[in-house]
Amino acid sequence: MKKEKIAISLDKELLSLLDSKVDREIIRSRSQAIEIYLKRGLREGGVSTAVLLLKGNHQRFAIRKIDQEVLIRKQARFFAMQGIKQIHLVTQHSPYLVQLTEEIKDAEIPVNIFEKEVKGNAQAMYALKNILREPFIVMSGDTYNEFDLKQMIKKHQESGKIATMGLMIREKPGEFGNVILDGDLIVDFEEKPKKLKSFIVNAGIYIFQPSVFEYVSEKITSLEKDLFPVLAKNHQLVGFFTHGIYQHFS
Repeated sequence: MKKEKIAISLDKELLSLLDSKVDREIIRSRSQAIEIYLKRGLREGGVSTAVLLLKGNHQRFAIRKIDQEVLIRKQARFFAMQGIKQIHLVTQHSPYLVQLTEEIKDAEIPVNIFEKEVKGNAQAMYALKNILREPFIVMSGDTYNEFDLKQMIKKHQESGKIATMGLMIREKPGEFGNVILDGDLIVDFEEKPKKLKSFIVNAGIYIFQPSVFEYVSEKITSLEKDLFPVLAKNHQLVGFFTHGIYQHFS
């Protein structure tokens, strides 16, 4: 993305405070710090939209009761408590869709269902390209995360990167995407590798800038296999340890 050069004057104390944010890892320069904090200041509501990606044949998990509460409503309640205003749910037609539609009627925040016959979670996200104009959260619709999402959003805003991935540590990481970190920066990502590189794994929840769609096309099908390795290679993927509840139901 082409950037314009400008000349500005700042108070000495403000400039010193700005320079203190430059850590040479996440925020690498004074110019990047100005851009990050300007964007943060202009973004009145922060991140307000979450996208759930749910395969049609996994809708049965979304309407299952977890701790006496239907999963889709439990997800909506979590997002509402973290300041999210709406959910876009991308799925396909299935026999469970009518019941799913009924369950979301009394959810704590609006849940908008989009039926998209697509292949893979990257294509499901790409299907909403034209309406995702602000930073947004993505989570699999058959998982449940509960942690301090507001801190993850803060980390994402301060990083200036295209994407932030929720992370966990697992003793048996072979069933997850495997992560290599350099500080907070994810420098290598591999989905379910045959040879493990670390015990740090993907927690299945992400925050993206709309510019992520510059990396996604109709040929990209998997976030884990196609997108994240490229973002990691380009130093555009930051990690955030969720330190909370993670449940996967499929």
